[in-house]
Amino acid sequence: MPTITWHGHACFDIEHGGRRVIIDPFLTGNPKADLDATRLPRLDAILLTHGHGDHLGDAVPLAKRDNAVVVATYELALFCGEQGAPVVHAMHIGGAHEFAFGTVKLVPAIHGGMVEGDEAGRFTTHPCGCVVTMGGTRIYHCGDTALTMDMQLLEGHVDVMLVPIGDNYTMGIEDAARAVRFVMPKVAIPMHYGTFPVIEVDPERFRKAASAHAQVVILRPGESWTS
Repeated sequence: MPTITWHGHACFDIEHGGRRVIIDPFLTGNPKADLDATRLPRLDAILLTHGHGDHLGDAVPLAKRDNAVVVATYELALFCGEQGAPVVHAMHIGGAHEFAFGTVKLVPAIHGGMVEGDEAGRFTTHPCGCVVTMGGTRIYHCGDTALTMDMQLLEGHVDVMLVPIGDNYTMGIEDAARAVRFVMPKVAIPMHYGTFPVIEVDPERFRKAASAHAQVVILRPGESWTS
């Protein structure tokens, strides 16, 4: 079974069978990160939900370090390639692909599309969530998103849901709890809160709001959960 480790904000790494992927590796500059990017174990893949700096983060340096494939929407993958990522795999929303580590499917998210560092604005893209299947466990990282009716399409297809709760830029607690009710995962893990004052919320409020629909697991940065 996969082991899921939260590194603060929206950054998780998932390890199974000796393979490791990381999602939204915002470590450098993240006041809540539990470790420096250089201390991460070797990565097989880097998955990106969108191009904002607090999600794109250390993706390109880590890709260069490990020759890890960057998996992202078409425009963001091309941007990472131009920035020096040695291997990229471009996808888009609704598409799925099987990799050596598991399967990735990109799903809709409603958020902004700017790519940090794209001064010409050539690579503006659609944000996304991703459903990663490793070791038979289906893990849905919502990305930064509002509550959407599209989430109901994932009911019965998700085991673990990584859900933003911090409000202001994403869903707040009430909408996040409704999202869990839409998806009905076995486990819900809150993210994207507490990094900055404007997204400071109490995750115990989310546990209370969502626990009727899923087991709520609250991690501290550096803590892991194994399915």
